[in-house]
Amino acid sequence: MSWFGKMLGGTIGLMIGGPLGAVAGAAVGHHLFDKDSSGARQRRAEWERKLRAAQSSAQASRTGAQRPSGAGSTQSQAERQEERQAAYFLALFSILGKLAKADGRVSREEGEAVIEFLDRMKVQGEQRQFAIRVFNEAKNSRHTVEEFARQFAQMSMGQPDLRSSLVDMLFRVALADQVLHPEEEKIIRSVGGILGVSAAELEAIRSRYLASAEHAYSVLGLTKDASDEELKSTYRRLVQEYHPDRIVAQGMPDEFVEYATQRFQEIQTAWDQIRKDRTLS
Repeated sequence: MSWFGKMLGGTIGLMIGGPLGAVAGAAVGHHLFDKDSSGARQRRAEWERKLRAAQSSAQASRTGAQRPSGAGSTQSQAERQEERQAAYFLALFSILGKLAKADGRVSREEGEAVIEFLDRMKVQGEQRQFAIRVFNEAKNSRHTVEEFARQFAQMSMGQPDLRSSLVDMLFRVALADQVLHPEEEKIIRSVGGILGVSAAELEAIRSRYLASAEHAYSVLGLTKDASDEELKSTYRRLVQEYHPDRIVAQGMPDEFVEYATQRFQEIQTAWDQIRKDRTLS
């Protein structure tokens, strides 16, 4: 996670701004100042200076300040990629924090699901502690889950696969205790709507974790009534969207590369089953 060091240095949090930036700032503050008291005042002053500089830069960008072409534009693209990676990470753990508390408490199973996710993604050390801080800061934040989702929607325009990944993760944690609480489902559907995830795709993701009898079709976001041509075109589109080589080339976060690889394999397995059942070529 190349963006992580910059996040802790205070140069990304306010560049992102908004609710996600606020949660990041609180989590970074705990990281810098809660470990010990020696030098805390100096570290805080330096951190606040960097945050002010980042905020000024973000404001200039929003008001239409132009950046030079050539080498500068390459750096700008790299900065946007880091910002996008940080936004995905923050949005995921912020919304998970709100979701886990939706039924009134964070269950042991839900907490374990978050830890299991961190283990599977090999998020260790300071990055792991930071993710947990974001989760805890967000669940008690004054900002709503819709605010987090709207900001992420703005930062992930043109990336429907990235948005679907986030919804998938929400279902995974919500169903960690084998119960989908009505408030949890309400939140996930609200987030899905804000992110522009279609009702059909949302049902497909949901059914993957609820063991639907129509699982193979639901993986493709379709039903058994779909025509052969609809099945083929949907399969081709999904394979293109989730192909691991394409995801890596886009510079997506490691979490999403892992998710996309699993999703790609799941799509292939479902297609093989449907093709065999229908004797499709």
